[in-house]
Amino acid sequence: MAGVPLYWYLLLGAFMFTTGAVGVIIRRNPVVVFMCIELMLNAVNLTFLSFSRYSPTLLPADRMASDHWMTGQMAVIFVMAVAAAEVAVGLGIIMAIFRLREEVDLDEMSELQG
Repeated sequence: MAGVPLYWYLLLGAFMFTTGAVGVIIRRNPVVVFMCIELMLNAVNLTFLSFSRYSPTLLPADRMASDHWMTGQMAVIFVMAVAAAEVAVGLGIIMAIFRLREEVDLDEMSELQG
């Protein structure tokens, strides 16, 4: 991992986030939109872990060398928990709409608009 510079990880994260954002904007199937949102969240996770790995530690020198990695990992665990909650609620809403209307096209879902 020391041979790969930080900006490669950041470029990969930016590519993944952009691909997810384009997918959310373009696609009309809610399941695909959820997958694109997951891709965006994983891009954020990759960025957190990259910065955590390459940033200097603020811990005292007597602590273990792997302790400084935990800062990024804690953020990733939080993002994964938010993603799991988002998928659980979102898929529940999609299933409820599918049972009522027998289709799940986002353009056709105008009942949720105010």
